[in-house]
Amino acid sequence: MENKTLMTDLYELTMSDIYYHDGRKDEIAYFDVFYRKNVLGSGYQIAAGLEEAIEYIKNFHFEEDDIEYLKSTGKLTDEFVEYLRNLKFTGDVWAVPDGTVIFPNEPVMTIRAPIIEAQILETALLTCFNTGSLTATAAKQITETAKDRSVAEFGARRVRGGIDATLLESKAAYLGGCSATSNTLAGKMYQIPVTGTIAHALIQSYENEYDAFLTYAKNAPNQNELVLLVDTYDVECGILNAIRLQKEYLDPLGFQLKGIRIDSGDLTYLTKMARKMFHQAGMDYVQICVSNGLDAKQVKNLLENGAEIDTFGIGDNVVAAKDRANFVYKLVAVEKNNEIVPCIKVSEDTIKTLNPGYKKVYRFYDQKTGKVLGDVITMYNEVIDRENYTLVDDKNTWKKTELTNYHVRELQVPIFENGEFIYEIPNLKVAREYCRREYETLTDRITDLDHPHTYYVDLSEEERKLKEAMLQEEIEKVNMIKKEYQKKLGVYHA
Repeated sequence: MENKTLMTDLYELTMSDIYYHDGRKDEIAYFDVFYRKNVLGSGYQIAAGLEEAIEYIKNFHFEEDDIEYLKSTGKLTDEFVEYLRNLKFTGDVWAVPDGTVIFPNEPVMTIRAPIIEAQILETALLTCFNTGSLTATAAKQITETAKDRSVAEFGARRVRGGIDATLLESKAAYLGGCSATSNTLAGKMYQIPVTGTIAHALIQSYENEYDAFLTYAKNAPNQNELVLLVDTYDVECGILNAIRLQKEYLDPLGFQLKGIRIDSGDLTYLTKMARKMFHQAGMDYVQICVSNGLDAKQVKNLLENGAEIDTFGIGDNVVAAKDRANFVYKLVAVEKNNEIVPCIKVSEDTIKTLNPGYKKVYRFYDQKTGKVLGDVITMYNEVIDRENYTLVDDKNTWKKTELTNYHVRELQVPIFENGEFIYEIPNLKVAREYCRREYETLTDRITDLDHPHTYYVDLSEEERKLKEAMLQEEIEKVNMIKKEYQKKLGVYHA
C-alpha cells in the first residue's frame, strides 16, 4: 500500500507538536470513534471501513520526503518533525467488525496509544468509517426494501473522491447487500460479480435502434445474457424492437433475451406495459431491470404500486447518498500514574456531550428469537450479569427494561495489541454474509423505512453515575471561573 500517513489534518500535527514540547509524547490516551445520529432516516447503521483503517495503521510511518515537506511548511517545529522520522504505531485498537449493525453513541473503534500516535490517526480513520458506513447502510436499506430482487451497484461515475474512492464505495455497497457492481476494477480487486448492459451512446451511434440491438446481439460473447436498454427514444418502441430481435434473430439460434433496462419515465406504468407486451409475445422469461436515481423509499413505492420489476441498477443513492455519516473521534481518557483518568467534553448541544472513560459495548439478544433487545455501554472493567439485567434509558432514567432469557455479546474485538496486528480480516463474501445475519437480528420496528423505532443504547449504572458526576464537576468549575473573571474584569455582557 502506498504510504498515506500524511493524509491527516494539519491540526492533528499541530496538537501533536504541542504534546511533544510539553513532555507528553509517552502519555497514553484513549480515543473513541462513534457517531451521534443514524443516516438516511434509518433506525440503524452498518459498520464499514475497518479494513481500510487497518491498512492505514499498519502502514503508519513518515517517509523522508514527508519529513522534508513538513519542514518546508514552516508550520511545525524542527524538533517535532525530527521526532516523527521514527514514529510507528505502538498502541492497542479494538473495533466492531465490518458488517456489524451499529447505533448512535456506541464506540465502533477504541484506540489506546501514546497520545501523538493516537491523535494523528484521527482524520484517516474518520474518512474510512464515514465513507464505508454511509454506503453500506444505503445499500442495506435499498437491498432489503427490494426484497428478493437483486440490486446492482452502478455508481462509479457518481462517486465523490476520485478513482480510489470508487473502489471503497463498490466494496461497501457489496458488503451492504448489492449483488454486483459495474466497476470492473472493484470486481477484480474484491471478487465482486460485475454486470452491465449498454448505454444510450451505442444506440444513438447507429442509424436506428433495431440495428444497434442486432449488432449488440451478433457480437455478444453469450447471446443468452443480452440486456437491452429500451428508453433511448421511446420505451414502447424499444420493447417492440426487443421482441423483434427475439423473433427474427435469437429464436432461430435457440437463444433467449435475458432482459431489458428502463432508465427513465414513469417506471410503474412502463414496467407494467413491458410485462404485458412480453407476455403477449410469449416472452415471459424476459427480466425487467430499472434504474434512474432510485432510493429506498422510491423502491418501496414502486413495489407497493405493483411495478413489474425483477432487478434494480442503482448508483447515486448507494455510493453518493444525500447524507453524511458524521463519525467523530473523541478523547475519552488518559493514563496518569498507572490509572485510567476519564475525560469529558461538555457542549451547548447536549447531543455532543461525551460518554467519558474507557468503555465497552455489549448487545443483548432474545434467547428464543435471536432478535436484539438492546445495547449497553459500560466501564471497561464491568462484569455483565448473564441471568438478569436492567436497561435504563440514560436520558429518561424512569424508562427501564428488565431482561431475562437472553445471551449477551461484546461488540468490539481486538485489532492491534502493542502495535502488532492480531486480527484476521475476513474476505468480502464472508463479511457480506455476516452483515446479512446481523441485519436479521433486527426487529421490523427498527428496520421500518418510514418510522423506525429508536433502539436502546443505554449506559450502565456506573457509566451514568460517572458521566453525571463529571458533568456536575465541570459545570461548577466553569461557574466558579466565570465568577472570578467577573470580579477581576467586570461583566462583558448583560
